[in-house]
Amino acid sequence: MSKERLKELRELLTRYNYEYHVLDKPTIPDSEYDQLFRELQDLEAKYPELDDPSSPTKKVGYEVLESFNKVVHDRPMLSLGNVFSYEELKDWARKIEEVFPKVEYCVEYKIDGLAMSLIYEDGLFRQAVTRGDGVEGEDVTSNVRTIKSIPLKIDYTQRYDIRGEVYMPKKAFERVNSQRRADGEEEFANPRNAAAGSIRQLDSRIAASRGLDGFWYHVPEDPNASNHYDSLMYARKLGFKVNDTIRLYDNIEDVWKRIEETAGIRHDLPYEIDGMVIKVNDYRQQETLGFTSRIPKWAIAYKFPAEEARTKVEDMFITVGRTGKCTPNARFEPVKVAGTTISYATLHNEDYIKEKDIRIGDTIIVRKAGDIIPEVVRAIRENRDGSQVPFEFPKFCPVCGGKLVRYEDEAAHFCINTDCEARLVFGIAHFASRDAMNIDGLGEKKVQAFFNEGILRSFEDIYTLFNKKDIILNIDKFGLKSYENLVEAIENSKKNSLERLLFGLGIRQVGEKAARILASSFRTMDGLMNASLEDLSAIKDIGPITAQGIVDFFKDENNQRIINELKLLGLNMEYIDNSVSSDNPFAGKTVVLTGTLSIYSRKEATELLENMGANVAGSVSKNTDYVIYGEAAGSKLTKANELGVKALSEEEFRNML
Repeated sequence: MSKERLKELRELLTRYNYEYHVLDKPTIPDSEYDQLFRELQDLEAKYPELDDPSSPTKKVGYEVLESFNKVVHDRPMLSLGNVFSYEELKDWARKIEEVFPKVEYCVEYKIDGLAMSLIYEDGLFRQAVTRGDGVEGEDVTSNVRTIKSIPLKIDYTQRYDIRGEVYMPKKAFERVNSQRRADGEEEFANPRNAAAGSIRQLDSRIAASRGLDGFWYHVPEDPNASNHYDSLMYARKLGFKVNDTIRLYDNIEDVWKRIEETAGIRHDLPYEIDGMVIKVNDYRQQETLGFTSRIPKWAIAYKFPAEEARTKVEDMFITVGRTGKCTPNARFEPVKVAGTTISYATLHNEDYIKEKDIRIGDTIIVRKAGDIIPEVVRAIRENRDGSQVPFEFPKFCPVCGGKLVRYEDEAAHFCINTDCEARLVFGIAHFASRDAMNIDGLGEKKVQAFFNEGILRSFEDIYTLFNKKDIILNIDKFGLKSYENLVEAIENSKKNSLERLLFGLGIRQVGEKAARILASSFRTMDGLMNASLEDLSAIKDIGPITAQGIVDFFKDENNQRIINELKLLGLNMEYIDNSVSSDNPFAGKTVVLTGTLSIYSRKEATELLENMGANVAGSVSKNTDYVIYGEAAGSKLTKANELGVKALSEEEFRNML
C-alpha cells in the first residue's frame, strides 16, 4: 500500500508543481503541498530501492560536485546578431523579404539570463548544458534539476533537445541580495549575474534555494512541427514553460509596434528582459536562409537602449567598506530611470572621476547599467558656469581620520585602520560568517543591533558577549534561547583551525583558499606574523600583491594588539591538520555524500573530510571507501549497497569524528 501511495504522491506533486510554477494557477494551498511533500520524502527514505530521478523531491538539491564536466552540443548553440534601431531592423527584414516576399515573424521577449540546453531521453530529463563557447558547454544538470518549473518527465520517448534561458525573477533577486547583505556578502550586480552564479554552484542545494526559473524558446530539430511557433506550443503541451507573450506578425511594421509597446511595460514585468527576438517562423524558410559562421540569418535580437536621464550632482562623498576600501559616490537630484527613482551612484575610484571629469554641481547623464545599477555616463561640460567644484579625493578616512593608502597597481584607496567605525559592522559580520569563524546567529543585523547598544565594537567584544545577557535580552526579537545558542556558537568558534581566523580577520587579498595555504604553510599565527616578504612570496599561489598586503597587516600595531587579545581570550592560533592524525579513518579515502544532511551543511561536511585528507567525490564506484548519507538518500546509497561500499549515516559519521 505504501509503495502505491509513493507512486500516487509523485504524480500528484508533479501536477501541483506544474500548476503552480508553469501555469501560475495553484489548486491547493502551500501548507497542503508541504504536507504531501514531507510524506513523499518519508516514503522514499523507507523504500530507497524505488528511487526515481524524476521524483519531485529531486528538486530540493542534494548533490555536490567537484567540478563541471565539459559537454559537446549535438548542434552548436549560436548567438544572435543584434540591431539597435528601426532602420537596422527594417534592413534585416528587407534582405529576408528579397528571398521570400511573404514572411511570418515570431516575436519573443529576450530574457536576460543564462542560455541553456535541456536533453531528454526516453521521456526523462537527462542533462542540462550551458551555452559555453557555443560548441562545448558545462554539464550543470544537478543544479538545473532543482528549478521547479522544469519537467523531469515528459510524454515523449525520442531524444528531445530544448533550449532556453535560465533566469532569476526580480523578487528572488531582491530576496537573495537581501540575504547576502545580512550575511556580509557582496551583492549580485544584476539578476543575470545572480542566475549565472547560482547555476555554477557546486552544491545543488544552494542553487535550489535561489528561486531560479526558466523560459524555453527553441527546439533545434523538431519533427512535431513545421514552424517555430507550433514547435513551442508542442513544448508547452509537454509541460515546458513557454512565455505566453509570443506573437506572430506578417510585416515588420507590426513587429516594430510590438517592440515599442513592450519597451513601455518592460519594467513592470516580474523578470528582466533586455530586448526582443524576431525569428522567421517557417522552418523551410529558415533552412533556406541558413547561417553565417556564427549566427542564424533567420533570427535577430533587437536590444533596448539603456534609458538615460539628466540630473545635477549635489554632492560627492566617500563610503568605507569591510575591507577598508574607500568608494566615492555621487548624490544627485532624484530622477526616474528604468522605472525607478535614483539619487545615488558609485563613482568607483579616483581615476574614474578624473577620467570622466565629474564635478560637484555638474549636470550629468545617468543610466542603470544592466537596467539595475545606477551609473554616471558623463558630465555635460558645456553646461558649466564656473560654479562647479572638482572633487579632491581625501588623504584621510572620513570616518576615523586614519591615513588612506593606495596600493601599487590598484585604483582604490584603503583605510587600513581595523578600528575604523565604518569597517566594524561589516568586518565583525564577516568575522562571524560561516566561512570564517562560523558563529551562527551573528549576522549583519545582529551585529548592527549590538553595535548600536555599545556592546560590540571589535572582534574581541564577541568573546565577552556572554557577560551582556541583560542587554541582549532587551533587544527586539532576541530571546533566551537565541542568546544561549549564540554564546555556545561563540565558545565553539575558539576551537577553529587557524585558516578560519585568518580569513575572518579580513586581511587584504586573503580569501578562503589563501588563508588555508598560509595556515598549512606556517602552522601558527606567530610563524605567519614573523614571515618576511620573501618567505611569503616563495609560497605557491601567494602573489606579490597578496604577500605585501599580509606583511603590511601584521606590521600594524593595532592589528598586533587585536591578535594578542584574541590569544588571551582563548582562540586557537594553530593550524589543525586532521589528515595526519594516527586514528583518522578518512585520510586518503574516497568519500561520497548523498541525501539531505541535517547535522552539517554539505559544504561543512566536505570541508571536514578534506581537512582529514579525504577525497570527496560526486559519484559512487568500486573505488569508493565510504558513502555518508542523510535523509532521502537515493541511487548513490543503493549503488553503494550493491558494491559493498561502507555506508555511514550522518550520526555515525559524527560519532567517528
